[in-house]
Amino acid sequence: MNHLGLIIEREYLTKVRNKAFIIMTILSPLIFIALIMVVAYLTNLNNSKERTISILDETGLLKDAFVNTDLETYKFRENVGLENAKSLVKMDKDYGLLYVSKGKDSLELTNGVVFYSEETPSLTVISALENIVEQKLTQIKMQRNGVDVAKINNSRVRIDIDQESFSGETSSKLDNVLKLAFGGLSGYLLFMFIIIYGNMIMRSVIEEKTSRIIEIIISSVKPIQLMMGKIIGTSLAGITQFVIWLILGGIAMIIVSAVFGIDLAAMQSPQQDLVNQAIQDPAVQGKIANGMSAFFNLPILNLILAFVAFFLGGYLLYSSLYAAIGAAVDNETDTQQFMMPILVPLILAVYVGAFTVIEDPHGTVSVVFSFIPLTSPVVMLMRIPFGVPVWQQLLSLALLIGTFLLTVWFAAKIYRVGILMYGKRPSYKELFKWLKY
Repeated sequence: MNHLGLIIEREYLTKVRNKAFIIMTILSPLIFIALIMVVAYLTNLNNSKERTISILDETGLLKDAFVNTDLETYKFRENVGLENAKSLVKMDKDYGLLYVSKGKDSLELTNGVVFYSEETPSLTVISALENIVEQKLTQIKMQRNGVDVAKINNSRVRIDIDQESFSGETSSKLDNVLKLAFGGLSGYLLFMFIIIYGNMIMRSVIEEKTSRIIEIIISSVKPIQLMMGKIIGTSLAGITQFVIWLILGGIAMIIVSAVFGIDLAAMQSPQQDLVNQAIQDPAVQGKIANGMSAFFNLPILNLILAFVAFFLGGYLLYSSLYAAIGAAVDNETDTQQFMMPILVPLILAVYVGAFTVIEDPHGTVSVVFSFIPLTSPVVMLMRIPFGVPVWQQLLSLALLIGTFLLTVWFAAKIYRVGILMYGKRPSYKELFKWLKY
């Protein structure tokens, strides 16, 4: 194994000195920042658009329901018919006309609300109008039925169920959100890392095979050493690129925000405004404090160790498969027929993690998929924040490492034969034959 270090060094230096790698390392954060800034600018532009909405209320019940805001002005049209109101709205170039017809009963009244506009209105505007009308009409209906609205509002009880395990461990809904965020981010990061750098390994093998350099290298080192060196060297180059992206991205974000005066905090939707208002509530602030406390009570060391172990294990397992595919074909076009068996379990793991683990992290489906090596890196990383017994983590990790070693053995056999095969597109049948050589 003395050549392994040299191969890793060669692979790493070849990657980081490559012009395309250097250009993408520098340009990617700038492109990403530029996209964020464009989105921020367009969001600010859209959110700062002022609208005037005309209202023709034949019932006279909604007079005090609409309150002007900085961006929306409500203009009541009175003593005019519907057609005349439409003409006035067009003439004044208002955003639209909300028409409330006079109904005999509540059902007829609710069915008589129509919004007229030149263009299709935004979903946000319609939802806001529906909410205002709905609240006002509900309040009026309750009053007509002899219901004291003030008493009902004062009688409302809000409850947040405290959660505690039989062993005395307490938690809350906010704790679960933090756990989901950690699990989701870990799984997504691994998924993206495998897709990006797995393809890089595959292309690297194809390029060396095409240039025939591999014939010289293979005369001095074993195929398994060459494959392992390529995987580890490319991984280190990927980690280097990722760290540079984080540093450059942070610096570029600060500089561009300062130069162009774009406030990223202004990228807010109406829903975010509601969230911000809720945060001002002392009760909500208390929950946030509890959430922060719960965050520091998480098994941080376990999460970090498990993240490193399953991240590396999952990446090495899939990288060996990508390297084997690169060795089996002569160009990237031929890789398509072998990609599906790799992508299917990876995508399945993400879907299981996103839907099943969130719903029931200790259910049968979640547990089974967290032990299957091709899905365990993603699913187990999503389950661990919810408390997975250590023996399950170790067993899953042992299965993952064992499968990785077995996969490397099979992949090395394909690699050994495939890197010297040219001009022929192998089938699955031929790949199985290569395993016997």
